[in-house]
Amino acid sequence: MPHWRQLVTRIKAESSVWRCVAEHPGTPRSARWLLGLALFYLLSPVDLIPDWIPLLGQLDDLVIVPLLIWLARRRIPAWVIDDCRARQHQSVAG
Repeated sequence: MPHWRQLVTRIKAESSVWRCVAEHPGTPRSARWLLGLALFYLLSPVDLIPDWIPLLGQLDDLVIVPLLIWLARRRIPAWVIDDCRARQHQSVAG
């Protein structure tokens, strides 16, 4: 059970970092749009391939969302992500 707690803690920390990245003034607008589109696609009930189609319905979420995040990540300067990770670390430590 501790493994699940660590995983949940890690997911919360990463979501905090990426929320900071999306709001950071150094993040390019195109990256913000891609991150927003990934979040929208993940939460939206509308998919390119409907979920009721076995295997393919879930597979599109597992391909499209990481692809959008990867494309956004390529546009974000490394210093922005480092700054947000440092801020997240300070908020946890302090």
